[in-house]
Amino acid sequence: MRHKVTRVRQWSRNRKALVGLAVSVTVLVGGAAGVFKGVQHWLSSNIEHIGNPFADLDDRPDPAPKVDGKSPMNLLVLGSDSRISAGDPSKWQAGAQRTDAIMLVHLPADRSGAYVMSIPRDAWVDIPGHGQAKINAAFSYGGASLLIATVEKLTKVRIDHFVVTDFESFVAMTNALGGVRMTLSKDLKVGDTVVPAGSQQLLTGEQALVFVRERKNLARGDFDRVQRQQAWIRAMAAKLHNDGTLSNPVASTRFLATVSRSVAADDGFNESVQRELVSRVRALGSADMEFFTVPCSGTGRSSDGQSIVVLDRKRFDPLMAAVATGNLEAYVAAHAADLDVLPPVVR
Repeated sequence: MRHKVTRVRQWSRNRKALVGLAVSVTVLVGGAAGVFKGVQHWLSSNIEHIGNPFADLDDRPDPAPKVDGKSPMNLLVLGSDSRISAGDPSKWQAGAQRTDAIMLVHLPADRSGAYVMSIPRDAWVDIPGHGQAKINAAFSYGGASLLIATVEKLTKVRIDHFVVTDFESFVAMTNALGGVRMTLSKDLKVGDTVVPAGSQQLLTGEQALVFVRERKNLARGDFDRVQRQQAWIRAMAAKLHNDGTLSNPVASTRFLATVSRSVAADDGFNESVQRELVSRVRALGSADMEFFTVPCSGTGRSSDGQSIVVLDRKRFDPLMAAVATGNLEAYVAAHAADLDVLPPVVR
């Protein structure tokens, strides 16, 4: 299998990492299209494109079967923790670009919901051409193309589109929404401000970022941190839906302009795809989305002494087979007790 480093053109430099934008990305242009068709092209042109990371891939999984003539869609969404931007080819250094979080977003063919599956960044996997390593090393070794190849080999799921964003962008999007509401099990101190523990506390983007970045005092370490990232995405989706942001001309233009300037995507993520995405998710609320971490058996050590996450292949493989065949809804319903599902309140 051949791979090339995918070069992100003119993407902003020196950003810190972020979990993927997930469902919010899927409405970034299409959400405005239903209200402002005249600005759709302008919003779409704001998105940075990274070329075609699929061009040199071979031996790819087959697409999932269609349902009533409609296909499911799978997006690989991530945040980069690189100290040197992947967007400046002259600054590319092998080993300098890694991913803070990786999410596989599955949109069923019947438009019934959305599934956001987090793959721990330290999951120990086979990286084509490089042997076994943490999955987040794939982006470091070979950019988006190699990461896609790694995920497709691991999951046997065909990836349709690839999206990258970061924490700074997520903060801006949260603030453009007027903040998000999250339940805090303990007081949250950000600078000179203390947000008291309580249900549905309104957090600014900066405050939500502190909540998500906390590593200490989390009982399950990075597994709990992943759930905090998922909770932030869920809170954004809830705010969008509950406030009717996308049906308000002023609010939607402001928010969608922020989102469109905050992501980079493959060249195939064009206006046509964006319109299709909004047709899939326009009516979805946060209750229609399932967030979970892929099955893991715990943590361990690699042969060279690295701290790693060990995937539970006995549960992981059937889950991904359900994604690949378009049967995820039935699988989740039957195996919910076996999945690390995002709870109503995270700690």
